[in-house]
Amino acid sequence: MDLIDEPARNTPEFSVSEISGAVKRVLEGEFGRLRVRGEVGRVVVARTGHMYFDLKDDRAVIAGVSWKGQVARMTVRPEEGMEVIATGRLTTFAPQSKYQLVIESVEPAGAGALMAMLEKRRAALAAEGLFATERKRPLPVLPRVIGVITSLQGAVIRDILHRLRDRFGVHVLVWPVAVQGQACAPEVARAIVGFNALREGGRIPRPDLLIVARGGGSIEDLWGFNEEIVVRAAADSAIPLISAVGHETDTTLIDHAADQRAPTPSAAAEIAVPVHAELCAQLANLQARLIRGGAQSLALRRQRLDDLSRALPRAETLLAPARQRFDLWAERFPGSLRAALRAKAQDLRSLAAGLRPSAIRLEMDKARERLEDRAARAERAIRTQITAQDARLAALERLRQSLGYPATLQRGYAVVRDQSEQVLTTARAAGAAQTLSIEFADSRLTALPQKPARASNPSKDTPLPDQGNLF
Repeated sequence: MDLIDEPARNTPEFSVSEISGAVKRVLEGEFGRLRVRGEVGRVVVARTGHMYFDLKDDRAVIAGVSWKGQVARMTVRPEEGMEVIATGRLTTFAPQSKYQLVIESVEPAGAGALMAMLEKRRAALAAEGLFATERKRPLPVLPRVIGVITSLQGAVIRDILHRLRDRFGVHVLVWPVAVQGQACAPEVARAIVGFNALREGGRIPRPDLLIVARGGGSIEDLWGFNEEIVVRAAADSAIPLISAVGHETDTTLIDHAADQRAPTPSAAAEIAVPVHAELCAQLANLQARLIRGGAQSLALRRQRLDDLSRALPRAETLLAPARQRFDLWAERFPGSLRAALRAKAQDLRSLAAGLRPSAIRLEMDKARERLEDRAARAERAIRTQITAQDARLAALERLRQSLGYPATLQRGYAVVRDQSEQVLTTARAAGAAQTLSIEFADSRLTALPQKPARASNPSKDTPLPDQGNLF
């Protein structure tokens, strides 16, 4: 038994950390720095800024990590499904017993892969309507303030300012940004949003037009202008925007979202403002055309008036028939007036012959009889109403006499009043009065009230004397 266990006791023992360190040294010493080509799998950006993503092919997967500083230096960010060539070093991650590739830089695996990703992004943004023609705003004819978003280094900003100065002097605001690298996209998007956030009439004037400019370069150099954040900022800009990125053959996604694309930065300045001299010449030409057009229109109207006036008859010719008819009517008027007067006089005599005094007197007698008959009927009706009202009034008077309190006094009752002529109805009220006035049927008597004596022990069963009823 001892012989069997002897080889196992001679095998050296290692700790977990020793094995892990040995594997790490062998792996890093064997491979060192290398370039790996593969398709990007899942991509995770931690809150610390580190990026974790996988590289895979049809048979294997390698975990990759890029630290925060390496991510900031990347010109192209890896996206899921993108085929890239990653440069880095192979190492191990002891806590999870796995190996991984610490990636320092990422580049697309050829221009074809980058263009395929660009086309995929372009199709997705176009489907959202960010490149639609109806979203594009017209450029101002003569902007007062122009905002330029570009780098302060290089010839682009000098070319734009020089071209603007030569064509038409305007106020220019420059927002310096990085036009290449990882910081390009966020800085350009922030500049577009910042210009739009300026208020009208503020301390910093709000631009009437924006120009996003950069010189030419490779597709990797211009990649920041293909980022989604830049495209959305350009599409949402309320200020009209000209895209002047690259040269004529360079096309980025911001060109589709901008309101107008310029082939070069200098061309953007030419699109933004007209030439001052050409504008003055154009205005002078328009003024001259306006003056010539007005003079020509006036001459044509004067000629037309002359032509029409020659076709019109003379005033004497127009008035001659009317003047002749007036003379004819003036000659006929006195004779016609006398004939009319004679006819009216004849009519008056005919009517006067038919008016006889006896006929008028007969009509007056008939009218008088009708009036007298109506007056007699009215008098009879009034007498009948008066008689009826007299009878009704006498009946009411009899009712008043029978129901009034003087008739009650005739039957033996009296009315007792106090000094203020208030009628008293109780013995208590009479005892409280100073004087009493007692009215009988024929006259009144004045008396002093006598206080009622208190009974020593009045019986509850003794009925009160009947006071009677005055009414």
